[in-house]
Amino acid sequence: MKVLICGSNGQLGWDCQRVFGKEQEIVPYDLPDIDITDKENVKTIISGTMPDVVINCAAYTQVDRCETEQGTAWAVNVDGPGYIAQACKDVNALMIHISTDYVFDGLKDPPLSYNERDEVNPLSVYGKTKLEGERRVAEITENHIIVRTAWLYGINGNNFLKTMLKLALLTPGKEIKVVNDQFGSPTWSLRLALQLERLVQMKGQGIYHATSEGYCSWYELALYFLKQMEVAANIVPCTTAEYPTPAKRPANSILENARLKRSDNNRMTGWRYGVDHFISRFGQQLIDEIKSSVSSPV
Repeated sequence: MKVLICGSNGQLGWDCQRVFGKEQEIVPYDLPDIDITDKENVKTIISGTMPDVVINCAAYTQVDRCETEQGTAWAVNVDGPGYIAQACKDVNALMIHISTDYVFDGLKDPPLSYNERDEVNPLSVYGKTKLEGERRVAEITENHIIVRTAWLYGINGNNFLKTMLKLALLTPGKEIKVVNDQFGSPTWSLRLALQLERLVQMKGQGIYHATSEGYCSWYELALYFLKQMEVAANIVPCTTAEYPTPAKRPANSILENARLKRSDNNRMTGWRYGVDHFISRFGQQLIDEIKSSVSSPV
Protein backbone atom coordinates (compact mmCIF):
# COMPACT_ATOMS: atom_id res chain seq x y z
CA MET A 1 0.00 0.00 0.00
CA LYS A 2 1.25 3.47 -0.89
CA VAL A 3 0.53 6.30 1.57
CA LEU A 4 1.00 9.94 0.61
CA ILE A 5 1.30 12.35 3.55
CA CYS A 6 0.56 16.06 3.06
CA GLY A 7 2.22 18.18 5.72
CA SER A 8 4.78 15.44 6.36
CA ASN A 9 7.16 17.70 8.30
CA GLY A 10 4.56 18.80 10.84
CA GLN A 11 3.92 17.32 14.24
CA LEU A 12 1.45 14.62 13.17
CA GLY A 13 2.88 14.14 9.69
CA TRP A 14 6.26 13.37 11.23
CA ASP A 15 4.81 10.58 13.36
CA CYS A 16 2.64 9.28 10.52
CA GLN A 17 5.81 8.74 8.50
CA ARG A 18 7.24 6.59 11.27
CA VAL A 19 4.08 4.59 11.91
CA PHE A 20 2.97 3.93 8.34
CA GLY A 21 6.54 3.62 7.09
CA LYS A 22 7.07 0.39 9.02
CA GLU A 23 4.95 -1.65 6.61
CA GLN A 24 3.80 0.71 3.84
CA GLU A 25 5.45 2.72 1.09
CA ILE A 26 5.52 6.34 2.26
CA VAL A 27 5.42 9.35 -0.05
CA PRO A 28 6.03 12.42 2.17
CA TYR A 29 5.20 15.90 0.88
CA ASP A 30 5.41 19.32 2.48
CA LEU A 31 6.08 22.90 1.44
CA PRO A 32 7.56 23.92 -0.93
CA ASP A 33 7.12 20.66 -2.87
CA ILE A 34 3.38 20.65 -2.37
CA ASP A 35 1.06 23.62 -1.91
CA ILE A 36 -2.40 22.34 -1.11
CA THR A 37 -3.90 25.73 -2.06
CA ASP A 38 -2.71 25.14 -5.65
CA LYS A 39 -5.27 22.91 -7.32
CA GLU A 40 -3.07 21.92 -10.26
CA ASN A 41 -0.07 21.24 -8.03
CA VAL A 42 -2.17 18.90 -5.87
CA LYS A 43 -3.68 17.16 -8.88
CA THR A 44 -0.28 16.64 -10.54
CA ILE A 45 1.32 15.16 -7.43
CA ILE A 46 -1.51 12.80 -6.52
CA SER A 47 -2.17 11.64 -10.09
CA GLY A 48 1.56 11.16 -10.60
CA THR A 49 1.99 9.23 -7.35
CA MET A 50 -1.18 7.12 -7.54
CA PRO A 51 -1.41 6.53 -3.75
CA ASP A 52 -3.86 4.19 -2.07
CA VAL A 53 -4.23 6.54 0.91
CA VAL A 54 -3.66 10.28 1.29
CA ILE A 55 -3.34 11.68 4.83
CA ASN A 56 -3.89 15.42 4.99
CA CYS A 57 -2.03 16.77 8.02
CA ALA A 58 -1.59 20.20 6.44
CA ALA A 59 -3.57 23.06 7.97
CA TYR A 60 -3.37 26.71 8.94
CA THR A 61 -3.38 26.28 12.71
CA GLN A 62 -2.37 29.77 13.88
CA VAL A 63 -5.70 30.19 15.65
CA ASP A 64 -5.38 33.87 16.51
CA ARG A 65 -3.87 34.86 13.17
CA CYS A 66 -6.82 33.20 11.42
CA GLU A 67 -8.99 36.02 12.77
CA THR A 68 -7.11 38.59 10.67
CA GLU A 69 -5.77 36.33 7.89
CA GLN A 70 -9.11 34.88 6.94
CA GLY A 71 -8.26 34.50 3.26
CA THR A 72 -5.23 32.37 4.03
CA ALA A 73 -7.16 30.33 6.61
CA TRP A 74 -9.89 29.62 4.05
CA ALA A 75 -7.44 28.71 1.31
CA VAL A 76 -5.51 26.23 3.47
CA ASN A 77 -8.32 24.81 5.62
CA VAL A 78 -11.15 24.72 3.05
CA ASP A 79 -9.94 24.99 -0.54
CA GLY A 80 -6.87 22.82 0.06
CA PRO A 81 -8.76 19.84 1.50
CA GLY A 82 -11.24 20.18 -1.35
CA TYR A 83 -8.48 19.96 -3.95
CA ILE A 84 -7.00 16.93 -2.21
CA ALA A 85 -10.42 15.27 -2.01
CA GLN A 86 -11.03 15.74 -5.74
CA ALA A 87 -7.60 14.40 -6.63
CA CYS A 88 -8.18 11.40 -4.34
CA LYS A 89 -11.53 10.74 -5.99
CA ASP A 90 -9.90 10.85 -9.42
CA VAL A 91 -7.43 8.08 -8.51
CA ASN A 92 -9.78 6.17 -6.16
CA ALA A 93 -7.64 6.84 -3.07
CA LEU A 94 -8.86 6.96 0.52
CA MET A 95 -8.53 10.45 1.98
CA ILE A 96 -7.85 10.90 5.69
CA HIS A 97 -8.43 14.48 6.79
CA ILE A 98 -7.43 15.81 10.22
CA SER A 99 -9.89 18.16 11.92
CA THR A 100 -10.31 19.69 15.36
CA ASP A 101 -12.29 20.14 18.55
CA TYR A 102 -12.74 23.79 17.53
CA VAL A 103 -15.77 22.81 15.43
CA PHE A 104 -17.67 22.77 18.77
CA ASP A 105 -18.56 25.75 20.97
CA GLY A 106 -17.42 24.06 24.19
CA LEU A 107 -20.46 25.20 26.19
CA LYS A 108 -21.08 21.80 27.81
CA ASP A 109 -20.04 21.59 31.45
CA PRO A 110 -17.07 19.26 32.04
CA PRO A 111 -16.84 16.33 32.35
CA LEU A 112 -19.52 16.14 29.64
CA SER A 113 -17.91 15.42 26.28
CA TYR A 114 -18.64 15.85 22.58
CA ASN A 115 -19.24 12.82 20.35
CA GLU A 116 -19.44 12.60 16.58
CA ARG A 117 -23.21 13.18 16.56
CA ASP A 118 -23.19 16.38 18.60
CA GLU A 119 -24.15 19.66 16.97
CA VAL A 120 -21.23 21.70 15.68
CA ASN A 121 -20.99 25.44 16.38
CA PRO A 122 -17.49 26.89 15.93
CA LEU A 123 -16.62 30.12 17.74
CA SER A 124 -13.56 31.21 15.75
CA VAL A 125 -12.50 31.70 12.15
CA TYR A 126 -10.16 28.75 12.57
CA GLY A 127 -13.01 26.54 13.78
CA LYS A 128 -15.32 27.72 11.01
CA THR A 129 -12.77 27.03 8.28
CA LYS A 130 -11.95 23.59 9.68
CA LEU A 131 -15.66 22.71 9.76
CA GLU A 132 -16.14 23.92 6.20
CA GLY A 133 -13.09 21.85 5.24
CA GLU A 134 -14.78 18.77 6.69
CA ARG A 135 -17.88 19.49 4.67
CA ARG A 136 -15.93 20.11 1.49
CA VAL A 137 -14.18 16.74 1.78
CA ALA A 138 -17.42 14.87 2.51
CA GLU A 139 -19.20 16.52 -0.43
CA ILE A 140 -16.49 15.64 -2.93
CA THR A 141 -15.51 12.07 -2.07
CA GLU A 142 -17.37 9.32 -0.27
CA ASN A 143 -14.11 7.47 0.36
CA HIS A 144 -12.95 9.58 3.29
CA ILE A 145 -12.14 9.49 6.98
CA ILE A 146 -12.33 12.72 8.98
CA VAL A 147 -10.59 12.58 12.35
CA ARG A 148 -11.21 15.27 14.95
CA THR A 149 -8.50 15.52 17.55
CA ALA A 150 -7.33 18.06 20.14
CA TRP A 151 -4.44 19.37 22.24
CA LEU A 152 -1.74 17.65 20.16
CA TYR A 153 1.88 17.43 21.24
CA GLY A 154 4.84 15.56 19.78
CA ILE A 155 8.59 15.64 19.37
CA ASN A 156 8.53 17.47 16.04
CA GLY A 157 7.36 21.08 15.82
CA ASN A 158 6.10 23.49 18.45
CA ASN A 159 3.48 22.72 21.09
CA PHE A 160 2.27 23.64 24.56
CA LEU A 161 4.53 21.20 26.41
CA LYS A 162 7.65 22.51 24.70
CA THR A 163 6.60 26.07 25.46
CA MET A 164 6.11 25.31 29.16
CA LEU A 165 9.46 23.53 29.39
CA LYS A 166 11.27 26.37 27.65
CA LEU A 167 9.73 28.99 29.96
CA ALA A 168 10.58 26.93 33.03
CA LEU A 169 14.19 26.31 31.99
CA LEU A 170 15.01 29.77 30.66
CA THR A 171 13.19 31.88 33.26
CA PRO A 172 13.57 29.92 36.51
CA GLY A 173 11.41 31.21 39.32
CA LYS A 174 9.44 33.55 37.08
CA GLU A 175 5.68 33.35 37.45
CA ILE A 176 4.08 31.51 34.53
CA LYS A 177 0.34 32.03 34.23
CA VAL A 178 -1.59 29.17 32.66
CA VAL A 179 -5.32 29.02 31.92
CA ASN A 180 -7.23 26.78 34.34
CA ASP A 181 -10.78 27.02 32.97
CA GLN A 182 -10.31 25.39 29.55
CA PHE A 183 -10.49 21.60 29.52
CA GLY A 184 -9.39 18.97 27.03
CA SER A 185 -7.48 15.75 26.46
CA PRO A 186 -3.74 16.14 25.73
CA THR A 187 -3.01 13.82 22.81
CA TRP A 188 0.39 12.49 21.71
CA SER A 189 0.71 12.72 17.93
CA LEU A 190 2.42 9.31 17.81
CA ARG A 191 -0.57 7.67 19.48
CA LEU A 192 -2.88 9.45 17.04
CA ALA A 193 -0.80 8.18 14.11
CA LEU A 194 -1.23 4.64 15.44
CA GLN A 195 -4.98 5.24 15.61
CA LEU A 196 -4.99 6.44 11.99
CA GLU A 197 -3.21 3.24 11.00
CA ARG A 198 -5.94 1.25 12.73
CA LEU A 199 -8.65 3.22 10.93
CA VAL A 200 -7.12 2.27 7.60
CA GLN A 201 -6.87 -1.37 8.64
CA MET A 202 -10.52 -1.47 9.71
CA LYS A 203 -11.62 0.31 6.52
CA GLY A 204 -13.26 3.14 8.45
CA GLN A 205 -15.45 5.75 6.80
CA GLY A 206 -16.87 9.09 7.93
CA ILE A 207 -16.17 11.17 11.04
CA TYR A 208 -14.30 9.88 14.09
CA HIS A 209 -13.09 11.49 17.29
CA ALA A 210 -9.62 10.46 18.43
CA THR A 211 -8.09 11.99 21.55
CA SER A 212 -6.51 10.64 24.72
CA GLU A 213 -8.82 9.33 27.42
CA GLY A 214 -9.54 11.55 30.43
CA TYR A 215 -9.18 15.31 30.60
CA CYS A 216 -7.47 18.17 32.41
CA SER A 217 -7.00 21.93 32.19
CA TRP A 218 -3.98 23.59 30.58
CA TYR A 219 -2.80 24.46 34.09
CA GLU A 220 -3.10 20.87 35.27
CA LEU A 221 -1.25 19.66 32.18
CA ALA A 222 1.62 22.10 32.75
CA LEU A 223 1.95 21.06 36.39
CA TYR A 224 1.91 17.35 35.58
CA PHE A 225 4.33 17.58 32.66
CA LEU A 226 6.95 19.65 34.48
CA LYS A 227 6.68 17.51 37.59
CA GLN A 228 7.29 14.36 35.54
CA MET A 229 10.19 16.13 33.81
CA GLU A 230 11.56 17.01 37.28
CA VAL A 231 11.80 20.66 36.29
CA ALA A 232 10.92 23.29 38.92
CA ALA A 233 8.53 26.03 37.80
CA ASN A 234 6.31 28.70 39.29
CA ILE A 235 3.06 27.79 37.53
CA VAL A 236 0.09 29.96 38.53
CA PRO A 237 -3.53 29.33 37.45
CA CYS A 238 -5.48 32.07 35.69
CA THR A 239 -8.82 32.41 33.92
CA THR A 240 -9.46 32.79 30.22
CA ALA A 241 -10.64 36.32 30.95
CA GLU A 242 -7.25 37.14 32.43
CA TYR A 243 -5.50 35.88 29.31
CA PRO A 244 -7.46 37.40 26.41
CA THR A 245 -6.75 36.27 22.85
CA PRO A 246 -8.07 37.48 19.47
CA ALA A 247 -9.81 34.15 18.83
CA LYS A 248 -12.43 32.74 21.17
CA ARG A 249 -11.58 29.21 22.26
CA PRO A 250 -13.96 26.46 23.40
CA ALA A 251 -13.87 26.13 27.19
CA ASN A 252 -14.65 22.43 26.90
CA SER A 253 -12.65 20.52 24.28
CA ILE A 254 -13.31 17.06 25.70
CA LEU A 255 -14.05 14.69 22.82
CA GLU A 256 -15.51 11.21 23.22
CA ASN A 257 -14.09 8.54 20.90
CA ALA A 258 -17.59 7.09 20.59
CA ARG A 259 -17.40 5.48 17.15
CA LEU A 260 -14.00 3.93 17.81
CA LYS A 261 -15.26 2.44 21.07
CA ARG A 262 -18.48 1.10 19.55
CA SER A 263 -16.47 -0.84 16.97
CA ASP A 264 -13.83 -1.89 19.53
CA ASN A 265 -11.13 -0.03 17.63
CA ASN A 266 -10.17 2.65 20.14
CA ARG A 267 -6.37 2.66 20.43
CA MET A 268 -6.15 5.89 22.44
CA THR A 269 -4.76 5.69 25.99
CA GLY A 270 -5.10 7.88 29.10
CA TRP A 271 -3.52 11.32 28.74
CA ARG A 272 -1.15 10.83 31.69
CA TYR A 273 0.02 7.52 30.22
CA GLY A 274 0.76 9.30 26.96
CA VAL A 275 2.68 12.13 28.62
CA ASP A 276 4.69 9.65 30.71
CA HIS A 277 5.73 7.63 27.67
CA PHE A 278 6.49 10.77 25.68
CA ILE A 279 8.83 11.90 28.46
CA SER A 280 10.38 8.43 28.77
CA ARG A 281 11.26 8.49 25.09
CA PHE A 282 12.05 12.13 24.47
CA GLY A 283 12.55 13.89 27.82
CA GLN A 284 16.30 14.41 27.53
CA GLN A 285 16.00 15.34 23.87
CA LEU A 286 13.48 18.05 24.75
CA ILE A 287 15.89 19.57 27.28
CA ASP A 288 18.87 19.30 24.92
CA GLU A 289 16.94 21.03 22.12
CA ILE A 290 16.09 23.98 24.34
CA LYS A 291 19.65 24.31 25.61
CA SER A 292 21.08 24.15 22.10
CA SER A 293 18.60 26.75 20.85
CA VAL A 294 19.93 29.37 23.28
CA SER A 295 23.61 28.47 23.20
CA SER A 296 25.86 30.63 21.05
CA PRO A 297 29.15 29.70 19.36
CA VAL A 298 32.33 30.68 21.16
